[in-house]
Amino acid sequence: MLSEDLIRGARGAAEYTGLPVRTIYHMTEKSLLPVIRKGRALFYRKSDLDLAFTSK
Repeated sequence: MLSEDLIRGARGAAEYTGLPVRTIYHMTEKSLLPVIRKGRALFYRKSDLDLAFTSK
C-alpha cells in the first residue's frame, strides 16, 4: 500500500536512513533523492530511499 511506503518530512527520512537531517535536505535540494512535494510538505518513499542507499 502506498501510504505504508511514504515518510513525511526530511526528519522522518533522516530517521529512516540514519543520516543527519541536513544531509537529507542537501540531497533533496541537489535532486539526488526523489521527493513528492505537496504544498510545503515533503514526502519520501521508503522504496526510493532504500534504492538510493543500496550498494550496487
